[in-house]
Amino acid sequence: MKQGQILDAETDTTYVLKLIGDVRLTLSTTLERCIQKVLAAGNYQQVVVDLTETDGIDSTSLGMLAKLSIHVQKTMGFVPLLVYGSPDIHRVLVSMGFEKDVYIMMEQGTMTGTPTQAVEALDCTESEVRERVLEAHRVLMSLSEQNEARFRDLVCALEQGGC
Repeated sequence: MKQGQILDAETDTTYVLKLIGDVRLTLSTTLERCIQKVLAAGNYQQVVVDLTETDGIDSTSLGMLAKLSIHVQKTMGFVPLLVYGSPDIHRVLVSMGFEKDVYIMMEQGTMTGTPTQAVEALDCTESEVRERVLEAHRVLMSLSEQNEARFRDLVCALEQGGC
């Protein structure tokens, strides 16, 4: 699998976040910076997450994408678009509850490419990664009962004192 990379693009009305390769928690600080960039702007009419070149994505990254959608819906008033290419990625998205009002999901062939540029990867401390993992999994747990059961033990283990 290709090492993960985050790219983005923006116009006056649209923000595109593109995840390439194998996207793991090591990119969580970079992904968080992109999320904060969207939320700080607050004036987009469309937010697009492009997973057409994503080979794999872990639950931390999925939780962060769910967080992005929830905040966009609350602050900007619309459901973001998520474009996927791989049936495997689609299966993971569906299993996490992303089709249930989290994203409008479309297959790759239904959208044209948007020129993007690489987002500089940020280093992060172990405690920062731990906090991102914890937050991301709490968000995933809020999406469905299945996710709550799936991630309860992990969240308990990460919280101080456990369950």
